[in-house]
Amino acid sequence: MNDPSEDGTVSVRYLVDDVAAALDFYTAHLGFTPITTFLPAFADVRRGNLRLLLSGPASSAGRAMPDGRRPQPGGWNRIHLIVADIDAEVARLRAAGVGFRCEVISGPGGRQIVMDDPAGNPVELFEPARA
Repeated sequence: MNDPSEDGTVSVRYLVDDVAAALDFYTAHLGFTPITTFLPAFADVRRGNLRLLLSGPASSAGRAMPDGRRPQPGGWNRIHLIVADIDAEVARLRAAGVGFRCEVISGPGGRQIVMDDPAGNPVELFEPARA
């Protein structure tokens, strides 16, 4: 399959209940920059080489499947954002009212925590283990 993206951009689509709330969450709290906005249906944002497509119920991605199932936000698949100091990021986000699914978890590769965007889509913050 050919990759039409010559700049190395990776795109991920998240279904959201409220595009404006999701746009605010990713830009205000996680350092994303808006690309295009078609409220209330769709917006996309960028952070580095990650392009996140925020698709609301009025977008083409929110349409019902032929069997009647409707796409919806949530689940456990998630974007993974690397941070230098997870404790400082968690404190900053909690002070801004962002909720988390868990506390910081330590593993062999580093430390992680999972939060929800306004629609319930998970976002992982990850601090790599220091060598």
